Amino acid sequence: MSVPPRAVIVAAGPGHRLRPHTDDRPKCMVDVGGKALLDWQRDALAQVGIDAVTVVRGYKGEAIHGPGLEFAENPNYARNNILGSLLCAEKALAEGCVISYSDILYGRDVVAPLVATDADIAIVVDVAWQAAYVGREGHPPAEAELVSVRDGRVVEAGKGLAPETAHGEFIGLLKLSARGAAIFCEAYHRARAVYGADRPFRRAARFERAYLTDMFEELAAAGVTVVPVEIRGGWREIDVPGDLERARAWWAARA
Repeated sequence: MSVPPRAVIVAAGPGHRLRPHTDDRPKCMVDVGGKALLDWQRDALAQVGIDAVTVVRGYKGEAIHGPGLEFAENPNYARNNILGSLLCAEKALAEGCVISYSDILYGRDVVAPLVATDADIAIVVDVAWQAAYVGREGHPPAEAELVSVRDGRVVEAGKGLAPETAHGEFIGLLKLSARGAAIFCEAYHRARAVYGADRPFRRAARFERAYLTDMFEELAAAGVTVVPVEIRGGWREIDVPGDLERARAWWAARA
C-alpha cells in the first residue's frame, strides 16, 4: 500500500441547489454536526495518513478556511465543471493524490479501502447505492453517476446508465498514483486539444462542462484500467437542502 502524499478537494462550484445554505459560502463549508463538511473530510483523510490538502476554490472562495490548507484557484468556475476545476490543481496531482468532491460526507471507513489499493487509477463505487435514495427528494436516482464494470475494470460511467445493469454509483472519491496522475492529465490535455471547449465530449454537451466520469469513459476507451473500489454505503452526498438534513441526522446516529 502506498499512501498518497496529498488530497485535492474540488470545491469551486456555486452549489445553487443547496440554497439558502450556500448563499454566503460554498458547499464544503456548510455545517454538519457542529463542523464544516470540509473539516469532516480532512479528519477522514488524516486518519489514513493524508494531512496535506489542496482545495480548488471558485465561488465564495474566501469563505474556505482551515489550518494548513493550500489552494488552487478556478476563476472560470461559472463556465466549467468539476473536470476543469480539478485541472486547476494539476501541479498538486503530480506525486499522486486522493481526489474528493467537496459535497460528500464520509469517514475513515470509506477512504481506507481506496488508499489500500495499488491501482494507478481507482474510484470508489457504492454497490449498495440505491438504499440512500429511499425517501430522498430533489435528487432522483436518474442523477446518480453510475458505473458499469467488466472484468474488474470500469467501462462506462456517468448519468443515464441503466440502474439494473450498473455495478454501482461513483461517490466522488478517487485515487491517482503518480503514474496514474500523469496518465489522467495527459488524457485530459489530449482531449482538450481535440474537443476544444465547446464540442460534445462523452456524456457532456460541451467539453468544458465535463464531469470526472466523462474522463473515466475516455480512459477506458483508450485501454486504461480504472479500478472500482467497492463499498456498501457509509457516505452521503449533500446536493439539496433535504440532503443536508438527512446527512446531519445520519451522521449524528453514527457518533
